Amino acid sequence: MPELPEVETVRRGLAPAMEGRRIEKLVLNRADLRFPFPENLVDTAANRTIVALGRRAKYLLIDLDDGTTIIAHLGMSGSWRVEEEDDAHLPGRFHAPRNVKALHDHVIFHLSGAPARRIVYNDPRRFGFIKLARKAMLEADPAFADLGPEPTGNSLDADFLATRFAGKTQAVKSALLDQRNIAGLGNIYVCEALWRARLSPFRAAGRLVTPRGRPKEGLKRLVPAIRAVIAEAIEAGGSTLRDHRRTDGTLGYFQHSFSVYDRTGAPCPHEDCGGTVARAVQAGRSTFYCPACQKG
Repeated sequence: MPELPEVETVRRGLAPAMEGRRIEKLVLNRADLRFPFPENLVDTAANRTIVALGRRAKYLLIDLDDGTTIIAHLGMSGSWRVEEEDDAHLPGRFHAPRNVKALHDHVIFHLSGAPARRIVYNDPRRFGFIKLARKAMLEADPAFADLGPEPTGNSLDADFLATRFAGKTQAVKSALLDQRNIAGLGNIYVCEALWRARLSPFRAAGRLVTPRGRPKEGLKRLVPAIRAVIAEAIEAGGSTLRDHRRTDGTLGYFQHSFSVYDRTGAPCPHEDCGGTVARAVQAGRSTFYCPACQKG
């Protein structure tokens, strides 16, 4: 499942091609993805101008000039690509290098301008979805109503997490994956951030908070670790483990910088450690960590 850095990478790739363009036509090549498309999606989008592309957690937000927002989720295998209308059908121009099949092109935005562009959503497994909302009411939408702050936003700090973690016996890794605490964090980047902060993924979240509700040193280390790993992953274009591609068809490469994720048996990269990366299962998810230095 694409995580926040992958979705932010897609947003940055699409924004220059979409912002300020008018949607001349929206084509749906099937009736649904994970859920049925909104009945009024095509009519709502027609002749509207895209004023901005945003992101909230793992959702892509396409803001239109009438106050409507198209909410898109990549699911497990979704990807977006940018094509020019004049050469979109040249053999092998886009499909062969990307290793995607046109039969999985489920949503196509035809945009005005020079050059005229097609923005194509491709999703072989169809676990993604698209829905509509009013921008002014976005935070009340069920998808966003309970989301915590963004991991790159100013409202995320150790004091905030202390209020969320106080008294919790839940493992800190599970607490970080709870989207009500931090929006958009997924398994890969939680494993990496905990390793950077030298915190055990099994430690009770409440043990990172003092009896007076203040963050302990481990929690103070965790927030900058989260920020750093997310920023580096975005800079690298996200992580390509199976399906993620940027909008130009290239792969993200942060997976080459993993310190612990999927590195079972490898030496711990902390120079003063000497431990070995291990794998465990927490709440049905793989946890990668160093038992030697992640004891905090």
